[in-house]
Amino acid sequence: MVTKIQKWGNSQGLRLAKHVLEDAHISVGDDVEVTTRDGMIVIAPARRIRGKRNLEELVSRIPKGYKGEELDWGIPVGQEVW
Repeated sequence: MVTKIQKWGNSQGLRLAKHVLEDAHISVGDDVEVTTRDGMIVIAPARRIRGKRNLEELVSRIPKGYKGEELDWGIPVGQEVW
């Protein structure tokens, strides 16, 4: 596939065909890692490493006005301690 780098505002962008994204298992809105290797640009799905998110980022995703509620998990079963 041959495409061009385009100017979008103050940035540059690259349009990728749908089949290219599907082959790479990337969807619109996914995070990607962009690196260079031997003069080439490499775009790959971002790897999510468990525990690598910080609390501020997680809390920022809570919708405004969200109110948590207490859940009743029922009576203890087996060796559970409540």
